Amino acid sequence: MQKWRKKNIAKPSDKILKLPQESGLTQNYAAIDLGTNSCRLVIATPTPSSFRIVETFSKITRLGEGIINNNELSKAAIRRTIGALKVCAGVLEEYAPICKSRYVATAACRRAVNCNQFIEMVKRETGLTIETISTKEESRLAVVGCIPLLNRNIKRALVFDIGGGSTEISLARTTNSGKTFIEGFVSLPYGVVTISEAFPSGDMTDLAYNTIIERTHKILTDFENKYHISEAIANQEIQVIGTSGTVTVLGAVHLNLPRYNRSAVDGISISKPDMERTIAKIKRLGDEGRRRHPCIGMQKSDLTMAGCAIIEGLYSFWPISEITVADRGIREGILLDLMHSQKKSFQKKKWRSRHPYNRGKIAQSQKGEKHAQR
Repeated sequence: MQKWRKKNIAKPSDKILKLPQESGLTQNYAAIDLGTNSCRLVIATPTPSSFRIVETFSKITRLGEGIINNNELSKAAIRRTIGALKVCAGVLEEYAPICKSRYVATAACRRAVNCNQFIEMVKRETGLTIETISTKEESRLAVVGCIPLLNRNIKRALVFDIGGGSTEISLARTTNSGKTFIEGFVSLPYGVVTISEAFPSGDMTDLAYNTIIERTHKILTDFENKYHISEAIANQEIQVIGTSGTVTVLGAVHLNLPRYNRSAVDGISISKPDMERTIAKIKRLGDEGRRRHPCIGMQKSDLTMAGCAIIEGLYSFWPISEITVADRGIREGILLDLMHSQKKSFQKKKWRSRHPYNRGKIAQSQKGEKHAQR
């Protein structure tokens, strides 16, 4: 988790509040991804080609803890999550004014029968408005967030996002004009939290591990039959990108990092043989060894094997030769969405004000108003 310390800033009464466009201040955009396992905030400013991150906050809250039992968010999980969201609200207040923002919740809230009560409680106690998004929107945002990692020489990409409560797999295509759209997607109704709770042993048994692989194969069959992904991957026509805590952990273990380093992991490609060796290494560590590993630790030790089972389910079903590791996803997708929509709005407004035809219409309208007043 990245620690956040409040900076010394002037009180609101000491500042002249202006819009960023008026004051020349940098425009801050914000996104929150409230998942089944963690709460993550990012604040960024736009650059000519992408954005620059100015602040992040992340905390494992296990919002979906125990949800497989009764489809309810527990009181303890709600307390932990609201505590993290209060920190997020404090960070957002420090970086105010926020130009545009979007705060989303995923699988745990989609599943919970008491989701509405939780959302209302969050609003009341933190002031934040959380939006529960569909699996389709979650898939789209993950793809948008990974666009900077797309190989422009390969027109299609298979992006998988292993969450705490579900796993989204999207098939995307980039057109000749550079636009990316989703051809199709499939959602696996399980993620690392729900799997680890369904098979609570610290060291996942071979039977449990293989059960996840077999179930993954079964769900993917219809998706494969519709889009013929195997043939395209075998012909190197599809780039495979993975985004999740498990994928980035595999990247860090593969690189033998002494501690996790985002800049070292984000964007690397791991071949299938190296992926198999890394997963085998993580298995050999055992539960205690994973707890002590600097890139896994206690908070992820019981989740990593569940994620490895899903990943192995993917590369044993499709002829995947390598996976691009993405330390990015929904939050980055939200930011790129917000900045793109703001840019389009600004360009449209600018075009309307400068286009001679529009100026002529405005002049004629004003002239008509003066004539009517006479």
